[in-house]
Amino acid sequence: LRDNKKVEISRLNGIYDDILGSANVEIIRGRGRFVDAHTVEVNGKKYSAERIIIAVGGWPFIPSFPGSEHAVSSNEIFDLAQFPKRLAVVGGGYIAVEFAGIFNGLGAEVSQLYRGDLFLRGFDNEVRDVAAIEIAKKGVDLRFKTDVESIEKLADGSLNIHLTTGESLQVDAVLYATGRKPKLTDLGLENVNVALTDKGFIDVNDEYQTSEPSIYALGDVIGGMALTPVALEEGMALARHLYNNEPCELNYQNIATTVFCQPNIGTIGMTEEQAKSRYTNVVKYRSHYRAMRHNLGGSDERSMMKLLVDGDTDKVVGMHMVGADAGEILQGFAVAMRMGATKAAFDLTVGIHPTAAEEFVTMRDPVAE
Repeated sequence: LRDNKKVEISRLNGIYDDILGSANVEIIRGRGRFVDAHTVEVNGKKYSAERIIIAVGGWPFIPSFPGSEHAVSSNEIFDLAQFPKRLAVVGGGYIAVEFAGIFNGLGAEVSQLYRGDLFLRGFDNEVRDVAAIEIAKKGVDLRFKTDVESIEKLADGSLNIHLTTGESLQVDAVLYATGRKPKLTDLGLENVNVALTDKGFIDVNDEYQTSEPSIYALGDVIGGMALTPVALEEGMALARHLYNNEPCELNYQNIATTVFCQPNIGTIGMTEEQAKSRYTNVVKYRSHYRAMRHNLGGSDERSMMKLLVDGDTDKVVGMHMVGADAGEILQGFAVAMRMGATKAAFDLTVGIHPTAAEEFVTMRDPVAE
């Protein structure tokens, strides 16, 4: 896996190079620093432009505490010399949940530590509850309300983690996935008038323009949805605005996203909590079941699907799923939601049988509150 990962990254980078080359884009390899609002210096050479876009992405952040030097981030975890048979994953977001699932699936004993009450903060609460139950069934040791005080390296090379609960945990590696920061170090921002937000991201207006009129920023550095497709779409929206005189519009409301854990989590639109804070008449539909494949195979894994509807307009405002292939299933529904699909339209859609996806078009009875 480690070696194949390197080959795949090289292959993808080659594709991107070919795409840029075919578009007559000059690729300058090196670290750029701002000299002024229209000039960037790379490898000792200066390049000037009417407009400059900052899209350098984010970088994993490991907080400083006793023994933090023994922890690794998602950047290094696949480059370890030996497979960690016992792994502690610290964090409760996408990356932490996904890596806990990956290494659990590869056969490691995995403990996931999160200081909050429940992981995946910001997701629908019911989704979080169901996901925690199903992930624990897979064998991941979920420890909520738990944080790391220190890490001690033992004589045999293993690590002893001292926890805030007073317990200790002995592992072979510690993966820290508690957050990412915008990669703004040594960009020369002190030479330009680019303002940052209170959280350290680049502050932009609705057209991705910074406080320096000639400089724009998009992607992870502006603190929005830290997803590659979102950054790509922001770039396209900005290009259409600057060079085709179109409005700089990107609807962030119904962007589909998936957590690639086991089972998958997929979501589009509002959580139940968000919907109820915005609409006065939210109607909820839910199916919590064991898929046919699991019934036949003897697995106790259960799936959950959920629809949230604005009862006054019949418009579907949220879709959520915990189950196999959630991302594949929800991608098509994202188009429907973007087009303003109603619950009536879902009800008139003939399902594909037998599939999990048909649950979304066969839920008829709302959940009684």
